[in-house]
Amino acid sequence: MSSQDPRFRLKLIVSFALLYTLWGSTYLAMRVAVQDMPAFVIGSVRYLTAGPLMLVACALMGRKVRLTRTDFRRLLGIGVLLLSIGNMGILWSEKYISSGLAALIAAVVPIWVVVIEAWILRSVRITLRIIAGLATGILGLLVLLWPRLTSGTHLGRLELLGCTILFFAAFFWALGSIFSGRWSLTVDVFSSAAWQMTLGGAVNFLIALALGQFHHATITRSAVLSIAYLVVFGSWIGYSCFVWLLEHVPTTKVSTYTYVNPIVAVFLGWALLHERVDAFMLVGTVIIIGSVAVVNTSKIKRTDVKMEEEHLAPANVGGD
Repeated sequence: MSSQDPRFRLKLIVSFALLYTLWGSTYLAMRVAVQDMPAFVIGSVRYLTAGPLMLVACALMGRKVRLTRTDFRRLLGIGVLLLSIGNMGILWSEKYISSGLAALIAAVVPIWVVVIEAWILRSVRITLRIIAGLATGILGLLVLLWPRLTSGTHLGRLELLGCTILFFAAFFWALGSIFSGRWSLTVDVFSSAAWQMTLGGAVNFLIALALGQFHHATITRSAVLSIAYLVVFGSWIGYSCFVWLLEHVPTTKVSTYTYVNPIVAVFLGWALLHERVDAFMLVGTVIIIGSVAVVNTSKIKRTDVKMEEEHLAPANVGGD
């Protein structure tokens, strides 16, 4: 289908709109659910519902779902990093902090990706532009956390603890994202996502069982509806739009959701949950989103240059 086809353009617009709004709204749904249910209970119910059903759908559509041993190990590792540590960190933190603040701190994932690739994996080169973006991101976090750092109250300390755990949960989400991009699999992206949810959900279930969290879960209408929303709109529709966009438009355009999701989350938290939006959040939002944009564009340019050099190398050799 041509990019000039009106139907294709409509699909693009709808897919981007759904990705922006649905993934931004999941923070609000998690904030509501975690008030009545422990994090790992929510994570097990959500992913053990979404994953197996998506696997069945993939099988019915003729997609390969059978895994090799290597596939299983890799998907288990990715599922644990993304869904048993990263996503559970978001859920746990939202017991103490607003959904908008959680989304803003989670927005540092692209910055963590650069830090991991440059200083841990040593697979990319740091530029002055990237250093400036990282420094700006740290400044934005300090602005966001300043009221918690200076409050000295018990609530302020709990909020600061929640922010700290979420900050490091973003690290594991970034690590899982990197491995997801580096590790090759014998199944396609849809089957891979279904297996990640299934395996991650199974790990969440075992953790919830070991910690006795099912005994502390309160089944309420709001919690059930929130989990259902996360399954249908977050895991199924949102992720499907994400994968479809990756197959039809450049990754750089798809990654714009990292700028929009926090804004959507802050607005919905303010409008529906009456979460407070103060000057620190507004200024911090601008700084963090700006720093992520700087880091992302720096990385994109560096990757493009590297690809161009690799493309021109054979011609240079032939010329010699």
